[in-house]
Amino acid sequence: MPTYAENLNAIKNAYPFAAWRASYHDGLEQYTQENCDAAQHIFDTLITDLIAGGEQASEKQKVALFQKAIEATNELPEDMIETGEREQLCELTNTITLACGLQPEKYSDGEGLASEWREW
Repeated sequence: MPTYAENLNAIKNAYPFAAWRASYHDGLEQYTQENCDAAQHIFDTLITDLIAGGEQASEKQKVALFQKAIEATNELPEDMIETGEREQLCELTNTITLACGLQPEKYSDGEGLASEWREW
């Protein structure tokens, strides 16, 4: 059975950021390497911090890490997160939420933790 850390790290395989980078070559200039790396770094840091806090960290501690991550995504270029990207980031956030032992439907009237703080 995979460990807490293995479950969280496995989520990185489903990141949307490589596809975003590829969109740059299709003329979507907001998806520069720098912008996509910044977005990926936010979620890498969230996963690293959740692992460091451990499976037994309190809900409050885990939620604070999500808040920090989602607020960081709000600082990404505005044109970078459109409808499709918003859905991908919400799904990614919900996947991480489940992997760390929390229930997405408990937050923002069932929309998940991203909707608590997102401005996109």
